[in-house]
Parts: sequence; structure tokens; C-alpha cells
Amino acid sequence: MSYLMMDLAGLTVSEEEAGLLIHPQVGGIILFTRNFSNKTQLVELVKSVRAIRQNLLIAVDHEGGRVQRFRDDFSVLPAMGDILPAARGDIALAKSWSQELGFLMAIELLACDIDLSFAPVLDVNGISDVIGTRSFSADPSQVSELSESFINGMNQAGMAAVGKHFPGHGSVKADTHVAMAEDTRSKEVIFNHDMQPFKQLIADKQLNGVMPAHVVYSQIDPNPAGFSTYWLQDVLRTQLQFDGVIFSDDLGMKGASFAGDYIGRAQAALSAGCNMILVCNDPEGVKTLLTEFSWPEKLSEFKSAIALKADIEQVMLALAEPLRWENAQQLAKQIVAASSTD
Repeated sequence: MSYLMMDLAGLTVSEEEAGLLIHPQVGGIILFTRNFSNKTQLVELVKSVRAIRQNLLIAVDHEGGRVQRFRDDFSVLPAMGDILPAARGDIALAKSWSQELGFLMAIELLACDIDLSFAPVLDVNGISDVIGTRSFSADPSQVSELSESFINGMNQAGMAAVGKHFPGHGSVKADTHVAMAEDTRSKEVIFNHDMQPFKQLIADKQLNGVMPAHVVYSQIDPNPAGFSTYWLQDVLRTQLQFDGVIFSDDLGMKGASFAGDYIGRAQAALSAGCNMILVCNDPEGVKTLLTEFSWPEKLSEFKSAIALKADIEQVMLALAEPLRWENAQQLAKQIVAASSTD
């Protein structure tokens, strides 16, 4: 079955939003900075959502660096691209730090009953302004190693991993939030360079979810990856044998306008192979899809989104390790301080 992930307008759930959350096609919510004033308020917001639908998947973009939705009462996480430089190029040390930062990111969200951060970023750093230091490195093998360590830390806290932006956004200058983006490089370069971290982590069974890019790889397929049966079915499902959940990127982004209005975008994303589609910052778009769209009634042979829910038993074990949490907080502070002085 396919699902919609929606957002919320403010610090509490409105009566209208509560009515939308009970719709059977709503499978989750994504939170933003506007939904946060402090940790106490955030916990109450999550509780109110759980009271409406206990099993909704609650997610956030909380990567570190400039993409961290909650800051006050949370540790300030470094950008992933700052880890290896702070370790002075020592990959073994950087991997150890990456694992502890993955644990820290995850446990602070899980302690608030938030299931998921859309992380890690698996893009190989190149010319992209919107990726930049969100990427672990400009070297695909280093991205693979550091992200796998980060995922290990996430898993140790009880959180599943969603890799983004398949097959790679790092070599595209345009920001797909506000512009259409095209990557004109060859299939060989994209497969052997950008896609390597995805290939490695999927082979190692490290990814429970994948989010494709709103990028057209024009030498390979005319459709953006998130609307492409070639990328999602032929490559991701068949060649790489990925059996987890495919999330669309936000259908409200400019890079998704290729497919028309929201109904056209939802149809294209689901037909291509997405299991859960995201609509952010547009409540009318959400209502349109819940009232006018004919959702496909099909059983998915792949893992359902429920597989991405927090592992409660593991969360409880992790919460019993306050010293690890405190040490990771100190590590985050050190790396942030080091990156600000370089």
C-alpha cells in the first residue's frame, strides 16, 4: 500500500490537521523548525499525534550542520563533511566519531518519540551548493565508510537509516527546492562514482529506506530519478536489489514540477515505484491528494513503512547509556568548534 507523509503548520495539531491524520492514506508526518519551540513542547506535540494515530511514522530532517531542525535543548551537530577534516584525515578516527554522532543524533530524537531522521546524506560532494558539507566527502569510498559508521550509531540507538539522494546529487549545481536540475554526465561516471555509496550500503543491508533526487540524469533517462521507473525499478530494485522503503522527496519542490500538479506528481512518483510520497509546506496539496486522488490499492512486496519505526527495545538500552550520550555531546561540540576556526 502507498502512503502520504504530510507536515503540520505550527506548534500544535489543529482540528483540521487532526482530521487529516486519521485518513488511511496518511502514513506519517515530517516535522520542521516551525513545529519546535523547546523540547517540552515537542514531546507534547508528538504525544498529541500519537493519540490520534499511534503508528504514524514521525520523521524530521536532522542531519547536522545547516540541516538541523531542532537546536535549543538539542546538541548542535556538526556537518558531516567536517568530521574527516577535524580528524586530520585519520579515517579510522573519523569513522569512530561518525558512529558516535549517529548515535547522538538518533538518541536525542528517539527520546522525544520521533522515529526517524532522513539520514545519512550519501551524495558525493562535488559542485552542488545545496549539498556541500552535508556530504561526508568528495571521495565515494570515504562516503561509504563514514556513512556506514554513522548508520551503525543510529542503529545502536534504535533508529533505521534512509539514504539520500539516490543516485547522487553532489555534481548538480542547481538546488531542486527552487529549480529544475539536470546532470549531463555519462552513465558510467554516475554509476561508478556517485552511486557507489548506495550500492555498497544496500549490499551490506544497511539501508531501510532510500530517497531519490529530483534530478534529471539526461544521458540516461528523461525523467527525474524520483519519477523514473528506470532508476527506481530497474536500477534500485532489480540491479541493486534494494528491498526497503522508497520515499519521494518533497513533491512541492520545483524539481518535482516536471510531473504537473500534485495529482500528476503523486501518480508519477507512485507509478515509478515510490512507497511513501512527501508533501511539505502546502496543506492544500495534502487535501487535494486525500480527497481527489485515486490511490492505487496494491500490496507491496517490499518492506512497509512500519519497518522504519523506532526499535523500542534498542532505544531503552541506549537510553540506559547516559555516559555515551554525554561523551558524544562533547565530541559534537569539539568538531563544531574545530570547523568554525578552520
